[in-house]
Amino acid sequence: MRLSRLADFAVVLMTHVAQHHEQIHSAAEITLATQLPAPTVAKVLTRLCHAGLLSSVRGVKGGYRLARPSATISVGTIVSVFDGPVALTQCLRSGLSRCEVEAVCPSRVGLHRINAAVLKALDDVSLADIAVPVPEPRTANRPAASRGQAADKAQG
Repeated sequence: MRLSRLADFAVVLMTHVAQHHEQIHSAAEITLATQLPAPTVAKVLTRLCHAGLLSSVRGVKGGYRLARPSATISVGTIVSVFDGPVALTQCLRSGLSRCEVEAVCPSRVGLHRINAAVLKALDDVSLADIAVPVPEPRTANRPAASRGQAADKAQG
């Protein structure tokens, strides 16, 4: 299974907004922060608003914010806005005609179990879970205390 490009970008954008949930984010600010193409950011933000995951604020200081707390938004929900229901194979897609060999398919039960596990994994991880800030990398492979001591010596 592979997420579509838009679903991947949606998770990135939603994560950025969740990391700074107290702010209202302009599309330009989100574009700059995530380094994604502006037209794609605009398209993804619009779909996330229509899906009720983001809300838009009009006006000069307008922009986007989460429509509900990040702990209540699953990664599976974000992905499904762009990719539809998770289905590892064609026969598992809801609403489509059944596979012509489903009745004799030896992997049908196993595939259903795997699909259910993937869906559960995506639904069990919330936006809050993935929106933890990434720690800044240490410079020059030295521990933080050594950097501070080196800086003190250089100034002293």
